[in-house]
Amino acid sequence: MVCLIEGQYPGLFGQKHSNRDYRYEESWGKNQFNSSFPASLIAYMGSLDKEPVYLCTNKKNEIVHKNISSTQLLGIDPLSDDAYYNFEAGYFPYEQYYTAPNDKKKEKIDLVMFNRSSEKAVSGLEVKLTTLPDNATKDLPESEYGSEIVVRSPTILFLACSICSCYDSSQGQSRLHNLLNTIGEEIKDWSDMRQVLPHYKKIEQAVLGVSTDLYRKQVPLIVQPIWKTCNGLKDLAANCLDVFVWSNLSVIQMCLREKANDNNITRNQRTIIWLYRMLWDFTLYGKFNYRDIVDLLAYNLKTDKAFSINGNLTNAMMKCKELRTPRISKDEIKNIILGDGQKLLKPERRFDSYLVSHPELFE
Repeated sequence: MVCLIEGQYPGLFGQKHSNRDYRYEESWGKNQFNSSFPASLIAYMGSLDKEPVYLCTNKKNEIVHKNISSTQLLGIDPLSDDAYYNFEAGYFPYEQYYTAPNDKKKEKIDLVMFNRSSEKAVSGLEVKLTTLPDNATKDLPESEYGSEIVVRSPTILFLACSICSCYDSSQGQSRLHNLLNTIGEEIKDWSDMRQVLPHYKKIEQAVLGVSTDLYRKQVPLIVQPIWKTCNGLKDLAANCLDVFVWSNLSVIQMCLREKANDNNITRNQRTIIWLYRMLWDFTLYGKFNYRDIVDLLAYNLKTDKAFSINGNLTNAMMKCKELRTPRISKDEIKNIILGDGQKLLKPERRFDSYLVSHPELFE
């Protein structure tokens, strides 16, 4: 156990109860910090009544900006004594919709918020801590800065499950089946790119039809905190931190920003195909085999990630005053990382490296 400031143990703002014990060095590794710090950033912003920017879609499948409170986002007041931060955990409400080779190896989501009183999981979120600008936009005017987002394959699983949950009845499954049209019956071998590619446009349109049907029921899926740099990516901007949230339906739009390829299946196209097939199987069997779909529908591409998009594409979707001037200053980081916790960081990426190399931020 470590106590770096007399009378105060290392910690993170708002996290009274968590499966990570910040008194110990092992809770400050790169993989832990990239999700635990954003969770406390959300809690801190909530304490200041600053709401994350919520990227949603409208009936026309256009990206629109709203705001979402920290309580709405997490499903519970993040400062409540009932709030339990469960990182890298299974999200039970989604596990009923898919099978895995071993039920003990269900996919884990970055953050599950748990209500200690009701003993229920109230939200499951993926977390992407991203740099602003990325390499693709660092030489552009500040108004055109964007962040690269890498979406991992399990995120598409959670996206599919979030949609399945809205059609979780015999009537709902029938409605979803009709929205997906008959494409699922027309393709005999889904692993054969030559059979699937001619149907891609119809697959995409069917997925967009589902998105239109659900636009009033979309839910948060990806939390994307940004940390803004300046001086050629070498320093934190004075106003450097903010939080963007992507709904499940806006993640579909994120995926569609890349130009389609008529001669090959790209990662982005494959993601839409994965999603369609997961939903199609759900309408037939009440659940789908996630791992089989991802592995068999690889199309000569690695399956460790679904897709990525660079800052040129994200800027168009995220552009707003909060992207240009984030609302949390670098002088406030010491209000989020408590008890000299930054001294326990094991810097492996630029953000935690910067914090370790600039102790004046914590004075």
